[in-house]
Amino acid sequence: MLRIGTRGSKLALWQAHYTQDALTQLGIESELVIIKTQGDRIQDIGFDKMEGKGFFTKEIEEHLLRGEIDLAVHSMKDMPTSQPDGLCLTAVSYRDKAHDLLLIRPESTDNSQVFKIKQNAVVGTSAARRKAQIKDFRPDVEIKDLRGNVPTRVDKLREGQYDAIFVAAAGTNRLQLDLSDLIVVELNPREFIPAPAQGVLTWQTNANDIPTRKVLQKLHQSSVAVCTNIERTVLQKMDGGCQMPLGVYCERDADGNFHAFAACERNGKMIRSRHSQNTVHGLADRILRDLLV
Repeated sequence: MLRIGTRGSKLALWQAHYTQDALTQLGIESELVIIKTQGDRIQDIGFDKMEGKGFFTKEIEEHLLRGEIDLAVHSMKDMPTSQPDGLCLTAVSYRDKAHDLLLIRPESTDNSQVFKIKQNAVVGTSAARRKAQIKDFRPDVEIKDLRGNVPTRVDKLREGQYDAIFVAAAGTNRLQLDLSDLIVVELNPREFIPAPAQGVLTWQTNANDIPTRKVLQKLHQSSVAVCTNIERTVLQKMDGGCQMPLGVYCERDADGNFHAFAACERNGKMIRSRHSQNTVHGLADRILRDLLV
């Protein structure tokens, strides 16, 4: 019986149940262990104002290190690029939709404006990446911090606390949220760059737990890992966490060519990069040279 560590939000539980179902198909029984993290407890300030990294992972990692769980399932975009001694990321999942959505109240819509939000709209997000990019496209908007799980965020929009909010398309897709009463703008991931590894799950284990690692390798999607490795290499070399105003996205086309896109705010200026090549060799370094100029 494998013990799966997870947060208690609806989306985290979806991820945990997805993992359970995948393990069941391999003939392996499992149980869930719900763990509350710093990111769950602190709801009144934005991520960019919180100290350190790993807001949604630290407590779960402590359970892993103590042997109280056998594996943890995370949104890969929440994971720091360096792992605590004794832990490792063993496998990654399929990639759901990688892009962001902008959800807008119908009365706050203006089709003549960029992203269809009215002038001077109040836009909700606590992600430094989203704050920087929306201000680059729409300097007129007012940014207001937004915390809580995905359904809670959507409810706050419906209540009129915001004119528009950002959510990850993968989250709303996995939760099958009904957004029919809102205007949904899908943001092109090549232009409004998502977080590194957005839409991907990852499984974390003890580095020396070989039996569990062998099991999870059967779930590993190597074709996804090729692209997330590029994204997270850029993140690591920029010394970033989820509070950094950095977006990185890599995709592979039908001909096998790789296309990488990045955006980062540095010294109050938005810097963008895009490169295409038929191999991943040196791709992250080319992006980094642009961003660190």
